This record gives sequence, C-alpha cells and structure tokens, in this order.
Amino acid sequence: MYQPVIPLSGYGGWRFLSRTIDQQKEVYAASAAVQRTETYFRENIGSINSAEDLVNDRQLLEVALGAFGLEDDLYAKAFIQKVLDDGTLESAALSNKLSDKRYAALSKAFGFGDFDTPRTVLSDFADEILTRYKDRSFEVAVGEVDNDMRMALNLGPALNDILDTASTDTGRWFGVMGNTALRTVFETAMGFPSSFAAIDLDQQLDQFRDRAERMFGTSKVEDFANPEQQETLIRLYMIRSEAANFSATSAGSIALTLLQGG
Repeated sequence: MYQPVIPLSGYGGWRFLSRTIDQQKEVYAASAAVQRTETYFRENIGSINSAEDLVNDRQLLEVALGAFGLEDDLYAKAFIQKVLDDGTLESAALSNKLSDKRYAALSKAFGFGDFDTPRTVLSDFADEILTRYKDRSFEVAVGEVDNDMRMALNLGPALNDILDTASTDTGRWFGVMGNTALRTVFETAMGFPSSFAAIDLDQQLDQFRDRAERMFGTSKVEDFANPEQQETLIRLYMIRSEAANFSATSAGSIALTLLQGG
C-alpha cells in the first residue's frame, strides 16, 4: 500500500502536503489494493436494493462506511442497517437523533429509507461514493504517518457533511461536538483544556461560539466552510498540537533523565 510522503511535522508539513496532495492522491488511487476495491464496488453496487443487501456484503460495506469515515463500525451491522433503513426525512429517524452527522450523510447518500428506489441504481452513484472513499482512505493512510495531518484533511469534508445534514447553527455546533476528530481540531485550535469536554453541553456550545467569535470573527459553523477560515483554523491547530506534543515529550525526557540519574 502506498505510504504518503510527509517530511515535516506541524504546519510546515501541512503546507508540503497541501502542495503535493493531488499528485500523492493519484499515486495512492493507482495502487493495486485500491484498484481491486474500486473494481468490485463498480461491478456490484448496482445490484444492491436494500440496506440488508449492503450490510451483508462485507466488501461493499467497507467502501460505504469508509467513504464517510465510519470504518470502525464495520461489525455493527444491525446498527448500520437501522441507520440506513430509517433514512433522513423523518425527525424520528435514528441518524437524525445522533449528534455525529456522518451517519445522516451516509443514510442520505444511499437513500434506502428515503426513496422507493435507492440511489445505488443511479449511473453516477459509484463515482460519487468511490471519490469519497478514496479521499477518506487516503486520509487514513496519512494518519498512519502523522495523525495531525489526517485531522486537518478531515476538516473540510466533515464540515460539509454537517452543513448538508443539519439545518440550524445550533444543530451544526452539536454536529461539530459530536464528531470526535472535528471536535479535536476546534478544541485544540481554540485553546480549550482537556477538561473542557466534561462541562455541561450547553455551556460548551456557548464557549465554542464565544471563542469562535473572538478568534475568527464569526460564531457560525457555516463560515468555516470558507477556505481561508479553514486554513487559519488548521494553522492554529497544527501550531498548538505540535507545541503540546513537544511539551509532553520534553517532560517525559526530563522525567526519564531524573529516574536514570537516581
């Protein structure tokens, strides 16, 4: 499997990855493993007519979940089938009750619970899902080299899913808070302590909005879809994350030196 090239950590590494990402994605997508996965998906997804059909085909399900960053749910077949069967049009649908809006995005994309005929039969459906799958699986590969880079790459797509599935700003902030990776980027960039997640959710919401307004000039999640705002958020995330990692490493080195000296 192709291993992304990231010669630097922190924001410098992010800038390098940003400049080379198109070429690196091309090489990744051309790898034998990705090509086999793509071929199988294209040949078989059109015959899938229900959520049950999908969850019972492991190879197709891997692509479906991977396309939305939900690959860890591969063995939660009953849960995923319920998310897909419920669709997204009814307020009582399971995906609409979940704070993590990746599930709503998955259900909406396949359309099993929303339409009499699922979207799997559309001529461009395979292209749509495979594009997402290759982007998300590339992020996973990046994360094996540097997880901070994976977090940064995930920012834009994760925000787009939230904007597409939550209609109010409050709902969108709860979507940010419900997505662990996305929340980590916002929390770190905004300088919140690790204990922040322990306070009341409504207080967290107020704090996110207040700090976003003071730091970025806006308290609306939709404004972070702006590439310039995203880059500012990523720069702060990278700088603060690297500083925290350096501090932890230095503290560990000092402790080890003291123990060895003793």
